[in-house]
Amino acid sequence: MWYTLGKNIVKYRNVNLTVLLLLTLFFGYKTTQIQMSYEFSKSIPTNTPTYKDYISFQKKFGGEGELVVVGIESSNFYTLKNLKALESLHLSLKSLSAITEVTSVFNAVHLVKDTVQERFVSSKIFNVPFVHQQQIDSSKSILQNIPLYHGLLYNKEDDAYLVGITINKDSANSKARTLIMQKIDASVKAYENSTTLKTHISGLPYIRTIVADKIKKEMNYFLFGSLLLSAIILFVFFRSFMATLMSLVVVGMGVVWCFGIMVLFGFKLTLLSALIAPLVVVIGIPNCIYFLNKYHSTYIQENNKETALYTMVGKMGIVTLFCNIAAAIGFAVFALTKSALLQEFGIVSGIVIICLFFISLFFIPSVLSYLPVPSAKEMLYLNNKTLLKFLHTIEHWAMQKSQWVIGITAAVLLFSIGGLFKLKKLAFIVDDLPKQEVIYQNLKWFEDKFKGVMPLEIIIDTKKKKGLQRSLQPIEKIEELSAYIANNNNVARPLSFVEGLKLSKQSFYDEDSNSYAIPNSMAEFALMTDYMKPSNNPHEVKKGFEKILQNFVDSNKQVARISINMKDVGTLELPLLINDFKAKANELLDSSKYNVTFTGASITFLEGSAFIIEGLKESIIYGFILIAICMLYLFKSIKILLYSIIPNIIPLIITAGVMGWCGIPLKPSTVLVFSVALGIVIDVTIRFLVNYKQEFKHYNNQVNPTLINTIHNTGISIIYTSLVLVVGFIIFCFSSFGGTQALGWLTSLTLFTGTFTNLILLPALMKTNSSKALNK
Repeated sequence: MWYTLGKNIVKYRNVNLTVLLLLTLFFGYKTTQIQMSYEFSKSIPTNTPTYKDYISFQKKFGGEGELVVVGIESSNFYTLKNLKALESLHLSLKSLSAITEVTSVFNAVHLVKDTVQERFVSSKIFNVPFVHQQQIDSSKSILQNIPLYHGLLYNKEDDAYLVGITINKDSANSKARTLIMQKIDASVKAYENSTTLKTHISGLPYIRTIVADKIKKEMNYFLFGSLLLSAIILFVFFRSFMATLMSLVVVGMGVVWCFGIMVLFGFKLTLLSALIAPLVVVIGIPNCIYFLNKYHSTYIQENNKETALYTMVGKMGIVTLFCNIAAAIGFAVFALTKSALLQEFGIVSGIVIICLFFISLFFIPSVLSYLPVPSAKEMLYLNNKTLLKFLHTIEHWAMQKSQWVIGITAAVLLFSIGGLFKLKKLAFIVDDLPKQEVIYQNLKWFEDKFKGVMPLEIIIDTKKKKGLQRSLQPIEKIEELSAYIANNNNVARPLSFVEGLKLSKQSFYDEDSNSYAIPNSMAEFALMTDYMKPSNNPHEVKKGFEKILQNFVDSNKQVARISINMKDVGTLELPLLINDFKAKANELLDSSKYNVTFTGASITFLEGSAFIIEGLKESIIYGFILIAICMLYLFKSIKILLYSIIPNIIPLIITAGVMGWCGIPLKPSTVLVFSVALGIVIDVTIRFLVNYKQEFKHYNNQVNPTLINTIHNTGISIIYTSLVLVVGFIIFCFSSFGGTQALGWLTSLTLFTGTFTNLILLPALMKTNSSKALNK
């Protein structure tokens, strides 16, 4: 069948090339329509309680992740020059249409008790224009007399001040977000230059935008770098410009098809799916090497171009098909996870890898049929003395030292298993940022001065309309829970409507800071409530209790929100922290009277990280099962199936052991390695065993001569392709992000180990068993 297909491919070469050209033009056109995803994909399924709670919270109170914060360091902050510069910063930021609000000490307000109208009047503490220093000092005294702002807008002990910038959600998730952050940077830089004060910028939207843009640029470099390195290696191997160009055209078509397929499925380009393009280059090149290697080796034997072409397709077609199916399974199993991000990655990468097979199958023989016969120079690599000597060494160890090979492998496995027990699951919301990066240092500055910028939300439902007004109990419970949380060193002081009540009480008692507390009785609460009526004056600043009430209590006065900023403590400490807060909430708030929900980016991250890690672990199991079915179909032998699995499990265990001993945690970026590597390493196994089966009868069903022949026949192409794969993944090690670096060197380690387990351990295991039992 495959030999007949080879003849037909050569016969209809013009049709093949025309169809491939038209499809590439079609996908190229679709590629022009691809869009970048600026909304951070949800890592948790939409049907989970966590996701539903988060959406419900957003509908009631709006988003909590669109806040960019600017930190200012100064022991001499309250001067005429500095406050005028802060005013200019406010005006500059407010002029940006994407920014809905800017908050700092500059526009902080206080409540003044109006005994005539019996209401509170909100007014700005710092009034412009700033005329003299005495005016500023007076305003400073008023500000520092209000406990609400301490730890929220400034940290007196550390001379640190904060500017909060709220960005419109639609703008934060649009392609304009990069430009928005650049304009914020420019405004802050202008402030810094005019004051010579040190500034820091952070916040989830800012961090994610900077990181996303940096990774996107890196992916472009990696795509170019993988193409360049592959071209160099191919040219060194084949000493042929045409062979190199032909291989690059194959992977180039694969890249174009990749983006076109994304558009056809309606997927946007994400930071994860952007990895597929350089992976296509890395995975596609081996197809070309195996086809060309078989073409050259057959031509040397037969000295006939057409026979070499037919044999190339006949012998390598089925092998390459199953190799690509195995690789596609390694990627496609991500589609079985519950993460939309991984599902898209799995669907597109799985389809593209199968497409690469058909591109290689129809393009390479068709083009080779037009080219002249291969020159002796192009086939020199087949007689490379260094490589042949290396293959003899491999043969010696596999055939003569098989017991040593098995013993050494067992020892390495035991060592690796020891490392497995040291593996930990640990991820951070802002993960893999280089420690020397300014963005990472700024994040740590905010954690040191303001205890972090990561959002955590607690929603308290009283189950009754106006349940927050009918008694002091919910107010007292919220205050007690907030005080408990504030005592934790990883968490900033919680903010809720109760803080607004405390501010109102302070104002009610002539702004005495000692009165910054919750009402003592319902009578006092009722008296204060009379003063909280909204103003009819359109010119009055409405950012006192009225504003706090709007942001932290729903319209029915039934549901209250406690908003918390915290440090990025990671997935080991975060669950302990959340469980501690939940236990206290359950102790204080009777479940028959209250519903308490924990949500926010910190919660969704925690569950999302768990979903991804568990999903990827499941994908490895699915991958093994599906690949095992393919191997069983291909070889029709349980024993060969077992032999094929062993040299592929061992590299994964060794890699996991190395991670454990080196202290590299399990997280989404590192777990990804195992499924990817499994799909690629199995490629070597299939090529080795198929060649063994094909040659077995030619050696009178004798195991040892067949194994020796297989080592030498497949060894050259296996070593070359493994080198391409390792170099292709090593390029990711030059990333400035830990996750991408891990994908690079851990996958390279797995592939490197897999090459040796398949070339040395696999034949050593096969040698120890009867050839008849092996080939029934």
